[in-house]
Amino acid sequence: MTLTFVCIGNDEREHLEVLLPQLKTLGDEVVYVDCESKDGSYEYAKNLGIKVLQKPRHVNAGVNRTFGFEVATSDWIFYVDPDERFPQEIFVELKEFVRKNSEVCGFKLPRKNFYFGHWLKYGGQYPDNQVRIFKRGKGRFALKHVHDRLQVDGPIETLNSAMEHYPYLNVSQFVKKFDFYSSFEAQVLFDQGEKINFANHLKYLFFKPMNRFFRRYIIKRGFLDGIPGFFAAFFDAVGWMTRYFKLWEMRK
Repeated sequence: MTLTFVCIGNDEREHLEVLLPQLKTLGDEVVYVDCESKDGSYEYAKNLGIKVLQKPRHVNAGVNRTFGFEVATSDWIFYVDPDERFPQEIFVELKEFVRKNSEVCGFKLPRKNFYFGHWLKYGGQYPDNQVRIFKRGKGRFALKHVHDRLQVDGPIETLNSAMEHYPYLNVSQFVKKFDFYSSFEAQVLFDQGEKINFANHLKYLFFKPMNRFFRRYIIKRGFLDGIPGFFAAFFDAVGWMTRYFKLWEMRK
């Protein structure tokens, strides 16, 4: 099998300096789509000798990932994010699966999420299965949401080997991403016609946040992950409140 990695990024040079050289050794082709970076990411990737393209930053990452899929030339495509890492055993297992089963069209694999260097084993954060690998021409995004899942036309198998995800290296980075994603979610609520009224006050400021925190921190035992576990559960709850306040701002 031949394999193309597709990666998009915006001001992710710190991650790209670790990820892209690794991908060059693991696959047959690397496609990097730079989305208006200002930190030298584009220039760095160009100097690596991989396929580098530029597109305007789109709030729905699936749009630019799809662009990367269209220029990939390998039999299989593996889309990755700059803040992810991939142990060698993933690819040993992948090639063995493909050799034994010619009918499979896609793969999902578990993902370990690290907050500030700590692996969150609880709180619903693991195994966090991700559909990421597919035969060229068999995978697509619905392009309806910032966190769209990849859709594959055909049978999907599950790998045992886990990739690693480092979305938040520090609190400041978290706050920046939190602001970006909460604004997108508020826009979704706006487009769905959600109103500012008493019923939604209760829904978005009390019931949803309390339910999310209780499920993640108590039922799914996020408390076993210490301070990072509390942080993840708390801001998962606060996210609902923040998007509602931003919806109020839009309506006002």
